[in-house]
Amino acid sequence: MVPAPAPNPPLHVLLLASHAPSLTNFRGPLIAEMVRRGWRVTAAAPDFDAATRASVTALGAQPVEVPMAPTGMNPMADLAYRRSLIARFRRERPDVLLAYTIKPVIWGLLAARAAGVGRSVALITGLGYAFTDGTSGGLKRLVAGVMASSLYRLALGRADRVLFQNPDDRDLFLGLGLLQDRGQVGVVDGSGVDLDHYTPAPLPEAPVFLMVSRLLYAKGVREYARAAAALKARHPQARFQLAGWRDDGPDTVSETELQGFIDGGVEFLGRLDDVRPALAAARIYVLPSYREGTPRSVLEAMAMGRPVITTDAPGCRETVAQGVNGLKVPPQDAVALEAAMEQLILHPEQAAAMGEASLERVRARYDVHRVNAQILSAVSS
Repeated sequence: MVPAPAPNPPLHVLLLASHAPSLTNFRGPLIAEMVRRGWRVTAAAPDFDAATRASVTALGAQPVEVPMAPTGMNPMADLAYRRSLIARFRRERPDVLLAYTIKPVIWGLLAARAAGVGRSVALITGLGYAFTDGTSGGLKRLVAGVMASSLYRLALGRADRVLFQNPDDRDLFLGLGLLQDRGQVGVVDGSGVDLDHYTPAPLPEAPVFLMVSRLLYAKGVREYARAAAALKARHPQARFQLAGWRDDGPDTVSETELQGFIDGGVEFLGRLDDVRPALAAARIYVLPSYREGTPRSVLEAMAMGRPVITTDAPGCRETVAQGVNGLKVPPQDAVALEAAMEQLILHPEQAAAMGEASLERVRARYDVHRVNAQILSAVSS
C-alpha cells in the first residue's frame, strides 16, 4: 500500500505593523480569518499593552513586541529596527511576511530578504507625510519624499506582491519607477469595514457634522475648522464636532491652533475608543483630507448610513459618488468645503437620500470579508 502523503504544515504568516492597537482595530477580522483557515499567525508591532496583547491572543495569534520609532528619519534607529527584524524573522521562521505602513514595509521587506523569508507581501495603506501636498513642512517634506522614494524602490523590489488601496497610489509608484514589475501589483478596496460592528443608525434631524482623524494639517482639519466658523455665524443651530488626537509627527496641529478651532465653534471630542456613538449622533460625516489610502473613518460612517463630504483626492474620491452618497470638493479649499456643508444644511432631504446610498455602496464594495479575501489571495498564491 502506498502511504498517504504527509499533510502540508499550516502556513505561518508574520503580520508586521507600526502600532500594536492597529492589529486589532484594523486587522482583527483579517487575523481571525487566517486563523480560521488553520494558518499560524504571528502579529508583530511596537508598544503592546496588556489589553492589546490579550486581544491579539484571543484572536488566535501570537503577539510579539518589536520596538520601533514610529516617526522621524533617524537612520541609526531605522537600521537598528532592521537588525531586530532580521533576528526576529530568523527566530520565528515565517513562510510569509505581510507588512503594512511605511516603516514595516520598507525595513520589513529588506529584513525578510536578509533572513531568508520565503515570500513577502507589502500592503500600502497610504503614502503619508512624505508624499502628501501640504502647506507646511517645506524642505523637510521634500527631503522625506526623496528618502522615502529611494527606500521604497529598494525594498519593493524584494516583494512578491505589492497591494495598494487605490489606483492613484499605484500609478504614482509605477510612474516614479518605485516598482518595475506590474505583475507584482494589485489594488484592494481599502481595509474594509466590519458591517456587523458598524450598523445603520437613524439619521438625526439636527445638522450635526462630525470629523474623525488624527490632528494633522494634511487631514484637512484647518479647512474643516474654517468652514465651521463661517457656517456657525449663519446657521447657529448647526454643530461641528471633531474627534481625534495629536501625535509627534511633523504635520501635527499645534495646541494653540486647536484652541483656536474650539474658540471658533468646533466641539472637540478628543480621542474616542469607540466612534459609533459619535457617528450615531451626527447627521453628516466630513473628511477633507489631502490624500489617503482608503479612509477607514469614511467607511465606518457609510456603514452607519451617513452622507459623506470628502475631497476629490487620491483614496478619498473612490468612496463617494458625487451627488449620490455625498459630495466631493477640491482638497485644501475651505470655501468649497463650506459650500458643500451648507448645501446639506439647507437641503436635509439630500442628506437623508445620500445616507441610504452610502449604506448600499459600502455593502457592495467595502465589506471587510470581501477585502480580506483579496488580501489573503495575494498572501497564499
